[in-house]
Order: sequence, then C-alpha cells, then structure tokens
Amino acid sequence: MSSEQRFEEITLEVKSIFKGKIIDVDVETVQLPDGGKAKREIVRHPGAVCVLARIGERVLVVEQYRKALGRNLVEIPAGKLERGEDPLAAAERELQEETGYTAGRMEKLSSFYSAPGFCDELLHLYLAEDLTAGEAHLDEDEFLDCAAITLDEAKALIENGKIADAKTILAVQAWELLVLRESAKRA
Repeated sequence: MSSEQRFEEITLEVKSIFKGKIIDVDVETVQLPDGGKAKREIVRHPGAVCVLARIGERVLVVEQYRKALGRNLVEIPAGKLERGEDPLAAAERELQEETGYTAGRMEKLSSFYSAPGFCDELLHLYLAEDLTAGEAHLDEDEFLDCAAITLDEAKALIENGKIADAKTILAVQAWELLVLRESAKRA
C-alpha cells in the first residue's frame, strides 16, 4: 500500500457548526493532494465501547428503539465513552447497566471506526466471559429488553435485518471465529 501521507488533506480552516451532548459537528476547509480545496463535514464523537458477552453457547443482546432509524434493533450491549474514560471501565459499566451482568474476565478484541468517511468515532470491542447475573441500571432515557441468543439465532437476526448495525455484525463474526478456534483446539 501507499505511504500514509500520500493522500493527506491539510486543514486550512475549521468552523464549528454544532456542539451537542453526544456529538459535535465541524466543517473543515482542506487542501487536497493536488492543490485544490474542498469542504469536509466531520462528526466528532468521544468514542464508544461494545461488549460481546458470552454465557456458555449464547451471547447477551439488547433490543431497543433507534430513533434515527425509526425502528427497533437487536444489538450487543454498548455505550459512549465519557471524555477521558478508560474503555475497559466503560465496557464493564455498560455491560452492567444494560444487562445486569458483571464479567469475571474482559478481553479487548478490536478497535474500529464506525463511519470514517464523516465521523471520528472509535469503538472498542470487548469479550466478556465468566458472567455473574445482577440487576440492570438503565439510564433514565433508556428502554430495552435483554436476551441471550445462540450463534445461529444471531445469524438469522442478521439475515432478517433485526441485527443491522456494524458493531453487532462485526461482533457476531468475531464470535464465530472464536467458536471455530475453540473447536479446532478441541479437535
């Protein structure tokens, strides 16, 4: 692949057009590699965590209404980072808040960008195992149902569009790889 600097766009001007509770939006004027100029609308986000929480042959999911889509989605537990918050601490918090479970073991699987064409949100995916049930503590504006599903059920939910967000689809694929590796070790 090419050098990282080859296609760099130099920021000439930044105009903040929105500052919100969760996101900020900037419009940047940039100089393109060929010397031309362009505008870039960029959503600034503090980042988020998501948790692939395994209970035996199942994982925990939550179903909640997503206003931006106008419908319910089934997703893995997740939430935004507070500014400066440690991602592992946030993953533990979100798992407990949304599902009531705490993990005896948490392992970071990956970090990835949600939509790098216009947003700087970085998500951190954790595997949670050795779970202990407890009481969920939802945010006051949060309404959801929690369930434990099998890998086959997760794949069916992807096929029928009930799981349709990138973080959960990526987590299901990571789960399938974990299952394959565990099977290979036993063989």
